[in-house]
Amino acid sequence: MSDHILIEKSGGVLTLTMNRPDKKNALTRAMYQSLGDAIDQAAFDKDVRCVLIQANGDMFTAGNDLADFAAVNAGESNASEARRGGNPLLAALARATTPLVAAVNGRAVGVGVTMLLHCDLVYVSEDTLLTTPFVNLALVPEAASSMTLPSRIGHTRAFSMFVLGEAVDAKKAVDWGIANAAVPLADLRAKALAAAQAIAARPPAAVAITKALMRDPEGIAARMDEEGVHFAAQLKSPEAKEAFAAFAEKRAPDFGKVA
Repeated sequence: MSDHILIEKSGGVLTLTMNRPDKKNALTRAMYQSLGDAIDQAAFDKDVRCVLIQANGDMFTAGNDLADFAAVNAGESNASEARRGGNPLLAALARATTPLVAAVNGRAVGVGVTMLLHCDLVYVSEDTLLTTPFVNLALVPEAASSMTLPSRIGHTRAFSMFVLGEAVDAKKAVDWGIANAAVPLADLRAKALAAAQAIAARPPAAVAITKALMRDPEGIAARMDEEGVHFAAQLKSPEAKEAFAAFAEKRAPDFGKVA
């Protein structure tokens, strides 16, 4: 298990806390593994009836650690890691049967947003800002978000988030149906935990069947695989090389010069 994922079980709720605040909770491979393993194992633990995902620090997560992406582009790592089968968290989200609740504090970027589309309840702090800058990095959506986000908020809003990198604040997140409620930061964890505990107190079989009836795990997994092929290819592309260089050099990328 990663030292950057804290795990606590109490009262039927398994709480997973991202704990890399000095790096804005940017997700490493080890963190993906820990989160994915915990979500998978929850399905077989009779003492876990709900999983709560939260984060320490002033930001939910900056998304994937860009150093990992840059290493793939430079040929120092395997692009298949970006695919659904190579990312334990995405694979676990696709097959999750245990209810998932998220408490989102501050900014959430990339997979920090797309994972929310697999959660059953989402609470955000009033200062939350959601961004999915995949195209800005010459990448494509992942976690089946090319399917789940348009179905949730509509094509034009989703396209604006993906392609233009439009930021969505807490009020919009609630109005658009990405989140259940926006609450003061001081109340966020208590609100999310109370919801998780309420789920845990419900009849587990009825809850599990209801969640299953509301999801299409085969369709989600198929879309993740489809996205993964394109994501892996783009990750090694000249466009991505320029995007990562521009990010490192703190300048605007110039995709016009990419052959």
